[in-house]
Amino acid sequence: MHHDTILVELGGVILALGLLGALSLRFSISPIPLYLIAGLAFGAGGVLPLTTSAEFISAGAKIGVILLLFTLGLEYTAPELVGTLRSSAPAGLIDLVLNAAPGVATALILDWGVVAAVALGGVTYVTSSGITAKVLGDLGWLGNRETPVVLSLLVFEDLMMALYLPILTALLAGVGWLGGSATLAIAAATISFVLLIALRYGRVVERFVASESDEVLLLKVLGLTVLVAGAAEMLQVSAAVGAFLVGIALSGPLAHTARQLLTPLRDLFAAVFFVFFGLQTDPRALPPVLGIAALLALCGVLSKLTTGWIAARRAGVALTGRIRAGAALLPRGEFNIVIAGLAVAAGTNEKLGPLAAAYVLILAIVGPIAARAAEPIARLVNRRRAARQPA
Repeated sequence: MHHDTILVELGGVILALGLLGALSLRFSISPIPLYLIAGLAFGAGGVLPLTTSAEFISAGAKIGVILLLFTLGLEYTAPELVGTLRSSAPAGLIDLVLNAAPGVATALILDWGVVAAVALGGVTYVTSSGITAKVLGDLGWLGNRETPVVLSLLVFEDLMMALYLPILTALLAGVGWLGGSATLAIAAATISFVLLIALRYGRVVERFVASESDEVLLLKVLGLTVLVAGAAEMLQVSAAVGAFLVGIALSGPLAHTARQLLTPLRDLFAAVFFVFFGLQTDPRALPPVLGIAALLALCGVLSKLTTGWIAARRAGVALTGRIRAGAALLPRGEFNIVIAGLAVAAGTNEKLGPLAAAYVLILAIVGPIAARAAEPIARLVNRRRAARQPA
């Protein structure tokens, strides 16, 4: 009976996603908000809660994020990544300060304590790499001048998360500085090792996975990407960073073929990721914290737009690209929920979970919509600027 039910549930979820995707195409909107709402409907407290397929969808969601970041990594070479990270470090630090500050301040004002402030600061800081990657692909922005700036900020944030999560875990567990420092050192060493492989031994990785058979190439690339991402996660490093660096290590015709083979899988599991995000949120817990969440979301919109504007301006990008960069950074998602989940599980504050869920859900929906509106807004601003100039 269990197996019969799981097939029915999975078939129903995938069919529903297909119908929602067709609806988004019909009205020329991003499907991401529709997928998130579907997750709310299928989760606890929703209209059609899933009973047997949630575990499968959870695993599929992880694969979705990994494939989204891997295919992004295929767009760039290791030297480009290092050069962009160096140039984006000042903007990355601005991003950290502007976006973590509202969460820290809110927790302190509500008298939730220092540990909760550190946790909520992480929730408001980091952009959803998965949603942003999907937005960039859906809107055809991957070749734009501002896209390397956006990606460098995403990688900077993920690297900061690799340093932040061990510190937060140590604070939540009450571990001393020695234990926290050891965990942090392991995370830093893991990042350095994977980056070294991508930079120095990319050709070796390419020769290892190369094959004349599309089937063999697909299995090798997918297996290596998931393996590296999983190993990175076990060592307290973002799985997304591991997957991104595997993509960086591949280049040339091999990267092009790998992208073609993995794109259908990426699209399927990316949709599953957005559904799973909605599944984690109980709609009944959202109304009491919506007011605070909306204020935090407004701060998040302003701070990410400012971050994108500053970073793109430093790179010499024109006004339209600056607005696109800020809009692309708006969504929050997977990391934010993980951070809130760790804090709630440690007994920090029971309201932190619903607040984080409402905050993330608002920006996960507003982000893709704002991204689609970025270019019309930029055209309007440019016209007004032109009208003010003397003839």
